[in-house]
Amino acid sequence: MKFLFDFFPILAFFIAFYLPADRDQAIYIATATAIIASVIQIGFYWYRNKRVEKMHLITLFMILILGGATLLLHDERFIKWKPTAVYWAFAMIITGSQYLTGKNIMKSILGQQIDLPDPVWRTLNLSWAGFFSVVGIINLYIAYNFSTEFWVNFKMFGMLGLFFLFAIGQSFYLAKYLSDPEETGKQ
Repeated sequence: MKFLFDFFPILAFFIAFYLPADRDQAIYIATATAIIASVIQIGFYWYRNKRVEKMHLITLFMILILGGATLLLHDERFIKWKPTAVYWAFAMIITGSQYLTGKNIMKSILGQQIDLPDPVWRTLNLSWAGFFSVVGIINLYIAYNFSTEFWVNFKMFGMLGLFFLFAIGQSFYLAKYLSDPEETGKQ
């Protein structure tokens, strides 16, 4: 359920992009829809939990700034930068927290569910930072070398596919540490 909730603004953007008959305005209608969906997402989450996740706040900030610039300046390049800005912000937060504060973001997210040796947590943390960095670069490549429609489809399906493939790869990497709970603490 949380995955669908996190996915709501992207889904709203995608649907709104394909609804208007005027294809020239589709990206702007989709951008406005994504801004509204993000505000609703934050409001609903706050109402239900009396707190807001940092990931949602970062995404909201980026959609307000870059989506707002897209609408104000009537320039779709800003909204195309938004995924890259979000992913690079995540990469910087993950890397910065590990090296500047010694806090491992992945361990703080998953540490209650799985027990791993510290070197594995560091590798997991940095691999996610690297993944976010690479996905940000791929987004820019697609945004500048393909049509807006192709970029929208990639944003919806391609990025989701990349995340699933990376998560599957992570699960294979972690499997050897999770197979025997007694060995996990020894490594």
